[in-house]
Amino acid sequence: MSEQQHSGLNRRGFIGALGTGATMLAATPFFSGEAHAQGQPSVAATASTRSARTRTIPRTQQTLTTLGLGTFLTFDAKPGDDRRNLGEVFRRYVAGGGRVVDTSPLYGSAEVSVGAFLAGTPEASEIFVANKIWSTGEYLGDESHAVASFEQSRLRIWRDTIDLMQCHSIVNAPVVIPLMQAWKKEGRIRYVGVTHHEAAAQDQLAELVERGGVDFIQTNYSIFDRSAERRLLPAAEARGVGVLINLPLEKARLMKVVEGRSLPDFAREFEAATWAQFFLKWVMAHRAVTTVLCGTSNPEHAEDNVQAMYGPLPDETMRRRMVQHMETIPGFADIGRMPWYPGKEAQYQGLIRAAQATARTRLGQ
Repeated sequence: MSEQQHSGLNRRGFIGALGTGATMLAATPFFSGEAHAQGQPSVAATASTRSARTRTIPRTQQTLTTLGLGTFLTFDAKPGDDRRNLGEVFRRYVAGGGRVVDTSPLYGSAEVSVGAFLAGTPEASEIFVANKIWSTGEYLGDESHAVASFEQSRLRIWRDTIDLMQCHSIVNAPVVIPLMQAWKKEGRIRYVGVTHHEAAAQDQLAELVERGGVDFIQTNYSIFDRSAERRLLPAAEARGVGVLINLPLEKARLMKVVEGRSLPDFAREFEAATWAQFFLKWVMAHRAVTTVLCGTSNPEHAEDNVQAMYGPLPDETMRRRMVQHMETIPGFADIGRMPWYPGKEAQYQGLIRAAQATARTRLGQ
């Protein structure tokens, strides 16, 4: 998979179009262990002088930025809630050179939020939108729910052609994948993909890659959970299939483990100024990985994450050193037993959390 610094994105034009009344992006300190690094140039300054890293997928020759914006939980808001902070996350991601957004009908109101933000973004036509289908149908071979979901997604994000549609969590794949292949042939979508967020599903994803017929796979992969290296990533690389990564920060659990700790000195060698950049660059450095999806509802964290697309990436020797360093940190080995978003239980209170709370009440939990 080829890698390049993408120079075709008109970021200066985008930032200028925001107007003089737009919120200025804050400069951040360099080489702190906190979320925001002191002394690090703002994302706007970085994007105006350097090009964001991209990868080109051999199978399709599609070029994508190596950081994508995830929207699970983080972009879910209740009707009427103030979404200005989410709009600022989106703006800073795009201003920093990011051009990939991943969403799903299952992510509460995330699709609606993405559609609204795209409508107000001058560079909307440059943004690669990855969406999903979760459809079981009423009976074997029933396509009606998948078709209805697809049409709803097109309206929510206001796109006639969706860049990538993915079979969400491999649900009903024998029906959904051929349907998406037909949509691709008809020009309704550009690419066909399949996703999952658990390591136990990676062999099944690898089988789909090896069988052919998918342009992208999406899987979990992080410095903590490296199981995708065993079979799935080599299979995708061998067949030129695009790879989207979810859970690169293990749903904030990695950040919790290193909370209050300083970065190791060797992080300077690949210009990681914060722990988030440290973890994101580790994933980006795998040659089979196309785009690393990272979601947040915090604009400063979005700006921090974007910086991972700039500067050098660690080589394989350095990546091993990074793993070895993490293995010395207490709690790292126990991340798999930690709850998602530790300490942030009350933070994401959109439609998904409301539905979960209702279910618990009904069950008397």
